[in-house]
Amino acid sequence: MAIIVGSVREGRFGPIVANWITEQAQQHGTFKVHLVDLAEVDLPLVLGPEPPAIATTDTRPAAMAELTAALNDADAFIIVTPEYNHSFPASIKALIDWHYTEWRAKPIGFVSYGAMSGGLRAVEQLRLIFAEMHSVTVRNCVSFANYWELFQEDGTLADPEPAQLAARDLLNQLGWWGEALLDARTENPYQP
Repeated sequence: MAIIVGSVREGRFGPIVANWITEQAQQHGTFKVHLVDLAEVDLPLVLGPEPPAIATTDTRPAAMAELTAALNDADAFIIVTPEYNHSFPASIKALIDWHYTEWRAKPIGFVSYGAMSGGLRAVEQLRLIFAEMHSVTVRNCVSFANYWELFQEDGTLADPEPAQLAARDLLNQLGWWGEALLDARTENPYQP
């Protein structure tokens, strides 16, 4: 599983949320977890001459090779996203647009954080985009409304149980879909 930290903003809260869900995924025991922090990746906003879906050659920068390999190797994803201006950060859109087959026929879950909506508007928009990538977004997610009131200074939750239960449901769904889609891709490679 690749857990992707979507925020690249200075002073961001994303790593705290990503570390929390990474710990939950490791405790779940189903996944080998790889954390991908978009702040540590060269992710240009200027795209290659052809969309990845139809490109005959790989036009991605060489510096993106490790990221692309991590996405390709993953059988499931969790996107950790804040909500900026009722949407998700441009860094996540750039990540999606630089890749295509890496998302195909794989499940994606979301952990979001924000003010009153807890980032759910960002999640709903990402569901639409990942449908175009031929991905399966799982129903359940983890959402932290007014996250600054929920997390303590040491990065732990003041009341962890509700979020842990939501994470368990999310991870159970990702585990089921991840296994089912891996079997399907192995037996009958996905052709959009």
